[in-house]
Order: sequence, then structure tokens, then C-alpha cells
Amino acid sequence: MPPIPIRPSELKNKDIRSSVYKKQKLEKQKQKAEKRKQRAKEEEKNPELKEKRLKENVPRTIENTREKDDTMVPDDGEVAEDEALDELSSYFSGKTPKICITTSKKCSQNCYDFCADLVSIFPNTTFAKRGQNHEMKDIIKQAIKHDFTDLMIVNEDKKTPNAITLIHLPDGPSAYFKLSSYTPAKKTPGKGVVTAHNPELILNNFNTRLGHTIGRMFQALVPQVPEFEGRQVVTFHNQRDFIFVRRHRYVFRDTEKVGLKELGPRFTLKLRWLQKGTYSRDGEYEWMFRPDMEVNRKRFYL
Repeated sequence: MPPIPIRPSELKNKDIRSSVYKKQKLEKQKQKAEKRKQRAKEEEKNPELKEKRLKENVPRTIENTREKDDTMVPDDGEVAEDEALDELSSYFSGKTPKICITTSKKCSQNCYDFCADLVSIFPNTTFAKRGQNHEMKDIIKQAIKHDFTDLMIVNEDKKTPNAITLIHLPDGPSAYFKLSSYTPAKKTPGKGVVTAHNPELILNNFNTRLGHTIGRMFQALVPQVPEFEGRQVVTFHNQRDFIFVRRHRYVFRDTEKVGLKELGPRFTLKLRWLQKGTYSRDGEYEWMFRPDMEVNRKRFYL
């Protein structure tokens, strides 16, 4: 009959209890290490065992247990036909993006610095300082008049950039994003040197119908033909409806290994609403965030 293990919680002496607990923990760690070594030897002889183990031991995450969304469009022919005729279709027929970036009224230097980072990310971008008497509708009209394809308006709160309104011109749509976790390019750890080459674009996990629309709006900000010699890439990574924006450069260390050098800036976007056409206070909203949407942690909209 095997000896009954001692339960540290039943020991009254604090020092003995701590000592027994540490010994038991160390013994468990040794047993686990031995099991891992033995398993590694067996899997080295028979790789099928490792494939079987990895296939069976899939961790449960919020992403792989998300609620089914009826608007998921992996390969939908009807959606493709609609997108071929929507407001963004001109970009996909070869039109070169031309972007105007401006700010809210009376913004601070921090907001201007963020706009400078945006100008460095997206090619063919112009920054226009906003005057006191320039209303949103007037800015949109002037941007259309000067053949801009997109308008970005950066808002700030307490001298910190906190939102971006993205308007595709001339017919929309318009989207409003909350901005957080901004790290300027100049403060990015170990940042590389930015060049003027057109970057590649990576979009991750924009799977629903709403996500497709937002992804296409981001696509319309970057020229369709990247300049690969610059090795620059801009990533919009959607995870749990938070959009993480990063910029890197490929670094080829040798003929087999490749690394990434971050160029900055870093920031995170969260969609708050999507409106048909160019922005208007009385416009028709295709989607709008409500606080009760976050009750279920396994429900995502992008």
C-alpha cells in the first residue's frame, strides 16, 4: 500500500508547512520534466505521436469558442459581387489613394505628432492644419474638390489623441474609431529608419461582413502596388474587435532566416460606428456600438 501523501495545509507549524510544500512542488516538477523527456524520445522515434498529441490538446480560447456569426463571409460570391460595385470599388480598379489628414479644433502638439506618424505610414498623404472656422462638412467638400480619396480627422482629449474619423471620398462610407495605446515612432524601442517606399499591407481576421467593409477601408489607404525593395509592411491585426496597427521592415539575416525590425508607431483602434456616405449628424448608421454588446465576451463583430 503506497504511503498517504502529507497535506501541507494540515500542518500547524508554519516553517514545516512551507518546507513540505516546497519539497512536494519540487518533486512534482521533477516528475513532469521526466515525463516530458520520455515523451520527447518517443515522439522523436514516431512523429505521428506528436501530431496526434497536438491535434487532441487544442487549448480553449475566446477566439476558437466565439459565437457563430451569420455574417461571416469566407468565400461568398454574392458578397464579392456587392463589393465589386460598392463605394470602395474604384480603388480596386487601380485608382491611386490620395489622403488628407487634419485634426479637431485647437489641438495640441501631441496630436500634431500623431498626425506626422500617420503621414509617414500612408504614402501620398497631405496634412492640413484645421482653422477655427472650418466645420466638418466644409472640410469634406474641400477634400472632394481637391480629389482626395480619403479624409482622416484626428480628435484629442486632454492633449492626448483619442479618436480617428475615417471618411472615404466622395461617397463614403465613414467610420469612427477610438484610439488607445499610442506609442510614437520616435519612442518605439529599437526602431529602424523609415523610407519613402510604398509598404505592403497585411490584414488579419476581418472575417464578418462588417469586418470586410472596415478591411477594405484600410486597403484603400495604401497603394495597390507595394515597392518590395523597401521591405516595409503595415499590419492591421484584428483580435477580439481591437485593431492593432504596427509597421515593420523585413530583415533577411541569411538565405534561410528572416526577422522583423519595428519602425513604429504603435496604436490600437476600436470601431464605434460605421455610417453610410460621408459623415453627417443625421446620416444613416450601418452599425453602432452599444455598451450591452460587451456583455457576452465570446461575441465579436469584426
